[in-house]
Amino acid sequence: MQKALLRWAGSKKKLLPHLIKYYSNSFERYFEPFVGSGQLFFNLPLKNAILSDINGDLINMYNALKRDHVQVYQHLSHFSQTKEFYYTLRDGEQLDKDEFYLAAKFIFLNTYCFNGLYRTNLSGKFNVPYSASSGKLIHFEELERLVAYLHKGEFILGDFETIVSSQCSKNDFVYLDPPYAVRNKRIFSQYSPDTFGLNDLIRLKSLIKEIDNRGAKFVLSYAACEESMFLSQDWHCETVQTVRNISGFAKHRKTEQEVLITNIYQ
Repeated sequence: MQKALLRWAGSKKKLLPHLIKYYSNSFERYFEPFVGSGQLFFNLPLKNAILSDINGDLINMYNALKRDHVQVYQHLSHFSQTKEFYYTLRDGEQLDKDEFYLAAKFIFLNTYCFNGLYRTNLSGKFNVPYSASSGKLIHFEELERLVAYLHKGEFILGDFETIVSSQCSKNDFVYLDPPYAVRNKRIFSQYSPDTFGLNDLIRLKSLIKEIDNRGAKFVLSYAACEESMFLSQDWHCETVQTVRNISGFAKHRKTEQEVLITNIYQ
């Protein structure tokens, strides 16, 4: 199993064996409009991918690595791996910094923040606390290997519906892993409070119908809940077990159900 570049709350690492079986080499392109850490992307034999997200810092990181990962790593290697520096970097103003520095900052904060969360305050500033139990910075050799994979994809900043509806066509494969909008109560504190709500679920349901009408295939993963029942109407469903680490501590991990909604019938 290929390790993703980032830690990410809600990662689908545990679901990979269930997700991978829906993919086939016969597909023309791969779409992932809620890319996050791209866990599935890094574990498929892809040739052409379009990946997007509304998180501008995330998309900048991917594109900066594609342009010059050496510059990104040079900045990263000069960062002090301490709690004090974490807060200095997190809370400081870097308006004059280039895309490579900002990409290194994103990777550093993701490495040492609590539970791989991406959360911002009302001013749009990243505010996740430091965690002493986080992992270690990526080695250059591993980064270089992952960057080679990034060149298989185009990374776009944008809304999920806009990106897919403007580009998806016959024989494409779309993987949708939206933030959970369980009655507007987020399971994971990602992005801003209004990132993905019940109105977006309606748009998402309309989008998967449009994907199917175009002759493309999709897999949508979602928590087993009332909202997933709404999304799954008219489609094939598979309910699988997954482990969620909501609190960030091993003793609070628990097994829950995830629903895979798809127009692929196996």
